Amino acid sequence: MIDKQNIVEIVNGAIEGSDLFLVEVKVLPDNRVVVELDSTSGLDIDTCARISRLIEEKVDREIEDYELEVGSAGLTSPFKVPAQYVKNIGNNIEVLTADGRKLSGKLVEVNAPEFTIEVSRKVKEPGAKRPVLKTEPVVLSMDNVKKACYLIDFK
Repeated sequence: MIDKQNIVEIVNGAIEGSDLFLVEVKVLPDNRVVVELDSTSGLDIDTCARISRLIEEKVDREIEDYELEVGSAGLTSPFKVPAQYVKNIGNNIEVLTADGRKLSGKLVEVNAPEFTIEVSRKVKEPGAKRPVLKTEPVVLSMDNVKKACYLIDFK
């Protein structure tokens, strides 16, 4: 079986000093190795190919055959590491909490393991004819989040 920690070390060495960060390394039972990367400035195919070649140079296929996939975390993928939260400050995100609440709002601050989103709610003020939109900060812990991801909105 391919050593996952070895792959992590190779990738971390390759991205050191750049704005790239490692999201996840999976070594599946069928010897498929999946490396997910992300970046604050975007990730191109040439960078993925460079890192893939580097892994192939350091992990000998003659000893153990494997299939390698190096790619981006993807726009709709759930956040897995704090750096993904930081990358999305200022963007709208959707959060499903461990207790089943679904919140969406603008990610305004990250102090791992906590983050703050601004959630808008319609509130009927006393004496007002129509509800008004109020924005309030909600502080959440990454440990109590089942899923958080970038919210694509076509409004």
